[in-house]
Amino acid sequence: MTRTTPMTGAGHMRPVREPARLSEVEQFLYHEAHLLDSWQLDEWLALMHPEVLYRVPAPGSEGRDPRSTLQVINDRHLQLAGRVTRLKSKHAHAESPKSRTRRLLSNVRVEQNDEQDPPALVAHANFHVMRTRHAELDHFIGTYRHMLVRSADGSFLVRERVATLDHGIPEAGGTVSIIL
Repeated sequence: MTRTTPMTGAGHMRPVREPARLSEVEQFLYHEAHLLDSWQLDEWLALMHPEVLYRVPAPGSEGRDPRSTLQVINDRHLQLAGRVTRLKSKHAHAESPKSRTRRLLSNVRVEQNDEQDPPALVAHANFHVMRTRHAELDHFIGTYRHMLVRSADGSFLVRERVATLDHGIPEAGGTVSIIL
């Protein structure tokens, strides 16, 4: 099996038009959002491929090679597991008390990438994540890109997850202490 690499270009992509597959991807994204909003972080982490890449590009660096540009978050599975452990800990001062979040997803579009090995589906969606903490309301608005691959049991695993913000971090409360 050829090792997958982060998606920095479009490659050979074709739109997915089958209603059943589109619905399956949408339901996966909604399930992922529910796990994050309900702080079921271990269950969310279980959806990640062992070689997952989770990125939040720095504002203005989207579309550039993530290996040579600043990223707000650039985690592989080990760092992501550490992030989950810290968020669940009572020592996570930025999230004590825990934030309450609500994610709204819209305009889900799905493409098939046949050049990826294993073949991947790439889901694009708009998001609006609202976070409340200490009577403050912060808004994170942007787009998601998920590269989804099939696990041995046929379910999806997230191979790459990119949350691109439409604004700077200061406009969203100054920190990203939650998983976008």
